[in-house]
Amino acid sequence: MSTFDDERPEDERAGVLANSAVMAAGTVFSRMSGFIRSALLAAALGPALHADLFNIANTIPNMVYILVAGGVINAVLVPQLVRTMRSDPDGGDAYLSRIVTLAALFLGAVTLVLIALAPWAMDLFLDSDYSEPELADQRQSIIDFARFCLPQVFFYGMFVLVGQILNARGRFGPMMWAPIANNIISVGVLVTYLVVFGPARGAEIVGAFTPGQELLLGLGATLGIVAQFAVLVPYLRAAGVHYRPRFDFLHTGLGHTMRLAVWTVLFVVVNQIAYTVVVHLASGGTASDPDGTGYTVYQNTFLIMMVPHSVVTVSLATAILPRMSARAASDDRAAMSRTLAETLRTALSVVLPFALLLPVIATDLSHLIWGYGASSELFDRYAPSLALFGIGLVFFTVHYLVLRGFYALEMTRTVFWIQCAVAGTNIVVAMLLVREATAAETSPALVLAYSASYLVGSCLSYAVLRRLLGGLHTPALVRFLVRMAIVAGLATAAAAGTAYLLDSVADDESWILAVVRLTVVGAVDAVVLVALARAFHVRELTSMIETITRRVPVLRRP
Repeated sequence: MSTFDDERPEDERAGVLANSAVMAAGTVFSRMSGFIRSALLAAALGPALHADLFNIANTIPNMVYILVAGGVINAVLVPQLVRTMRSDPDGGDAYLSRIVTLAALFLGAVTLVLIALAPWAMDLFLDSDYSEPELADQRQSIIDFARFCLPQVFFYGMFVLVGQILNARGRFGPMMWAPIANNIISVGVLVTYLVVFGPARGAEIVGAFTPGQELLLGLGATLGIVAQFAVLVPYLRAAGVHYRPRFDFLHTGLGHTMRLAVWTVLFVVVNQIAYTVVVHLASGGTASDPDGTGYTVYQNTFLIMMVPHSVVTVSLATAILPRMSARAASDDRAAMSRTLAETLRTALSVVLPFALLLPVIATDLSHLIWGYGASSELFDRYAPSLALFGIGLVFFTVHYLVLRGFYALEMTRTVFWIQCAVAGTNIVVAMLLVREATAAETSPALVLAYSASYLVGSCLSYAVLRRLLGGLHTPALVRFLVRMAIVAGLATAAAAGTAYLLDSVADDESWILAVVRLTVVGAVDAVVLVALARAFHVRELTSMIETITRRVPVLRRP
């Protein structure tokens, strides 16, 4: 019997929030160190072509890992691990050992092939302008970076696999805290880079890198991912995991997992095809015009947009997936519906206010995070994309959480077809908008395409799962959204009014004033939001605040 089978609704709610608080705390610290990394990267490389060379190459390993294994590990294995822990005589140890062994062999082989084929692989992600003679040095730099960074494919895969094993056994904290190790190493590498080479200036903003610069940034980026994986390993034994290499893959239950994985792999394939198109279109924004916005601007603003998603939504989704998998195994669809509906409202209670506030603070936030060194005079390139990403965040949150219901039901084929609609919308809208956009408008156009795609995805996934579960407490969701629209709308109006008053008093563009405006505007928004949430009885938000304020999560030592 699962530990979740006899859990009362109120205990489940408290447990989900408590586990989410542990994960959220780790994510907050990780994101804070990530902000420092992002600021140093902008200070060293700027927001233009020079930065795109490194950022595109350093993103490819994560994209490839997701393409070849990420969906299977994230979406399929947790339900399967929960089931083998419930049903296998050895508590799932043999199944786990086979999965780890198979994953290590597969990821290692894929990594070696990719390193050998790096020049051809990068052509998929680069605009045709990179084939021109005047960009030959830049193209070579991005290929060199790819070879240094592609070993990350193996370590990304093993990190997520080990992290999901820990999650399935109720150890949610380590996976959320481990990326701090990566960020610490990245910060050290970037500080060293700034001391040795200095920030990019003048023509360097659109130029190639020297071999020494490529070696430091490329190997430093990979070392951070290695450390991120290594941090998790000691926690396996503390969680009761006893791994030994096993190569008896046939007739051991892996066939069921692989059949489920087929549709998840196809899901990831269409998703990554869409993202490849986005990277390709973004690379043209900076290759064709030194004043353009491309992948660096799109990626960095996307990471800011993902902060509440990572802190709140991912933490909640990770906490409920083992519960929902257990309920699905017991065919208790009413309990699944209740869990998912409550979690969706809880996530939106944070995401909606953040999305509404983003346009108000976009310029000052861009100044605070990226207004240094090589980007000191160019930080305003980030603001339009950052302001627009809030729209996509709301739709993505709904889509992301609803998909956990399909995964718990092992309906990966349905997820694939829904994601085809998402990816197709993203590709079509992105190509149409970028074709009509100027180079400076490339990144904002891609943000709008992202939002359109997840508008389609959230509506479609919600409607299908609602029918499957016999309801998702939609009337309660509508009532919640009405209250949140009032609460968050008034809080944002107060924040915008405060920003207007501050601008009328001092419109200076100094970094200090940007910090002051962000602090005051953010404080006003938060105070009004919490006060109105209590007045309008928005339990989802007030319960989360109470959980966080009374619980100081401490990561247990292995």
